[in-house]
Amino acid sequence: MIRVIVYIVCIIICLGACRNDAKSLPDRQKVELSNGANTNPILNPNGKILSERFSPPEGYHRINIEPESYSQYLRTLPLKAHNESVQYFDGNIKHNKQVYTAVVDLSIGDKDLHQCADAVIRLRAEYLWRNKYYDKIHFNFTNGFRVDYTEWVSGKKMLVKGNKTYWIEGPKRSYNYEGFWEYMELIFMYAGTASLSQELLSIPISNMQIGDIIIKGGHPGHAVVVVDMAIHEATNEKLYMLAQSYMPAQELQILHNNNNAAISPWYKLGDNQVISTPEWTFTQDQLMRFRE
Repeated sequence: MIRVIVYIVCIIICLGACRNDAKSLPDRQKVELSNGANTNPILNPNGKILSERFSPPEGYHRINIEPESYSQYLRTLPLKAHNESVQYFDGNIKHNKQVYTAVVDLSIGDKDLHQCADAVIRLRAEYLWRNKYYDKIHFNFTNGFRVDYTEWVSGKKMLVKGNKTYWIEGPKRSYNYEGFWEYMELIFMYAGTASLSQELLSIPISNMQIGDIIIKGGHPGHAVVVVDMAIHEATNEKLYMLAQSYMPAQELQILHNNNNAAISPWYKLGDNQVISTPEWTFTQDQLMRFRE
C-alpha cells in the first residue's frame, strides 16, 4: 500500500513538472509558405521513415553506422504522415506541436504506461526482440530486481510483496509479439528513470552515439533517446536528433529544437553545457548508454 501511495504522489509531482516545463515555449520559424510549398531543405514531408523525412543541414552528412545495428533501427523508425498529431494512450491529442516535429508510428497500447523511460526501454527491447536476441532483454524494477525476458517466457511470474519481488512458477509463454508486449507492460509498471539510470553507463558528451540516452533519474525525472547523428564535412561538428515519450503515456515523438529552428530537429553537440529540449532541461553530464 505504501508503494502505491508513493507511486501516485510521484505521478502527481511529474505531471506538475510537465505542465510547468511546457509553458513558455518560443514560437518556431515557419517552414512552409501560405500556399503550402515546402521551403525547408531539411524536411521531406513525404518521407515515411526518419532518415527519409529529415536530411542533415547543408554541409553535413549522416554518420556511418553498421547495417542491422541498433543505430540503423533507430534511424529507420517508421513515422506517421507529416503534420500528424501525437496521441495519448486514451486517444486524446497532444496539441502542442512546438514540442514535436514528427510522430513515430509504433503502437503504445491503451494503458497509461508508455511514458519517458518506458519508451527508451521499449525501443531497445523491441530491437533485440525483432533480432531474436532474447537473452539480452532484461531490465530492473525500481527496487533493483532484475527481470529477464527468457525467465518470464519460461514460465516464471512476479510476486511483489511490499518492496520485495520474487519469481514464482507460472504458465509458459510464447515468444510472439503479444507475449513480448505483456512483458513490456510489466517492465513499464515497475521501472522508471530512477531504475533505468542505474543500469546505464555514463558517457562523455564528446563520445555520443546513436542509441545513447540523456536521462535525469528520479522522481520526477525524464529521458530522451538519440535517434540519429550527422557530422560536418569540413569542421567535424556533430549534430544529433532526439525522440521522447512523456506523461501521461503517449506516442514516441521526434523533438523540435526550439533554440535553433534553422536546423531543427537537429541539435548541435556541445553547443552548451545545458541541453534544452521542449519539455525538459538536461545537462551534458547526463548522457548514458546501455551496457552490451
